[in-house]
Amino acid sequence: MNTITYPDIGNPLFYTIFGIMVTIMIAIDMLSLKQQGAHKIRFREAILWSVIWITVSCLFAVWLYFAVRERLGADLAQEKVMEFFTAYLLEKSLSVDNIFVFLMVFVYFKIPDEYQHRILLYGVLGAIIMRIVMILLGVVLVQKFAWILYVFGAFLMYSGIKMMLPEKEDRALEETPLYRTLRKILPVSQQNNGDKFFTIENGKRLATPLFLVLLIIESSDVLFAVDSIPAIFSVTSDPFILITSNICAILGLRAMYFLLAGASNRFVLLQYGLAFVLFFIGVKMLIASWVHIPTAVSLAVVFGAIGASMLISLKVKPQGDGSKIE
Repeated sequence: MNTITYPDIGNPLFYTIFGIMVTIMIAIDMLSLKQQGAHKIRFREAILWSVIWITVSCLFAVWLYFAVRERLGADLAQEKVMEFFTAYLLEKSLSVDNIFVFLMVFVYFKIPDEYQHRILLYGVLGAIIMRIVMILLGVVLVQKFAWILYVFGAFLMYSGIKMMLPEKEDRALEETPLYRTLRKILPVSQQNNGDKFFTIENGKRLATPLFLVLLIIESSDVLFAVDSIPAIFSVTSDPFILITSNICAILGLRAMYFLLAGASNRFVLLQYGLAFVLFFIGVKMLIASWVHIPTAVSLAVVFGAIGASMLISLKVKPQGDGSKIE
């Protein structure tokens, strides 16, 4: 299929440079959390960190362009940077669903605002490891079974259609198999111990509700990756681009949560924008052998669909049980 792009540009030096960049940024983030202690993330701080993570991603893309141009030429460098930004924006967009799930879990467990930052920080670290494993597995599958891209495409079309349909009433969290399983295998305290994940009660070491929430968030990220990982294979099959774009997007997820969580009820049409993106990417993967859709077009479609759904949502005002467009 046309989605497989050669050559794969990753080499030990490139991976080392990216690893150092990510390690430094995470260390700065963790040091900042340690110095400030548990606190509620205000809108201004969320904006600052969002700008920082986006800037870091852009600076990495600039470095990538010049590094690839020196080795393989300007045309391929431009193509790889375009693939990076498209996969980055695609993962960033599809991560919005994660944010609303995080919000639901925090509200359900009554997690204080000042402790959410710590949970999301460790959640992001776990998500990075799981995403790398899933991407590498996907690369192996695509290389051995090229037809699996058609399966990915059909699944994404199905996911997009399903997202457009009216939602069924959600079950209470304690009724889900994941929650019941975790409670059976994990002794959990009824109370938090500050921002700690474990506590001692009656001489026994117990997990706090914060740790239970962390596990639920990590598990939900795996479920959401089932959509996002196949989607980025529509952009490229280059492992280096897949991994770096995914990690850059995930690193900014926590800041994006604090930006959007308070306004989650305002973006009532966002799910339709996400659904359209999934459906479009699925179609692109299915027709790739006959019709090549340029990466720049994919980038424009993703940006346009998400942006339009958010802008139109801001024009929608809840009225009773329905909504009315101004």
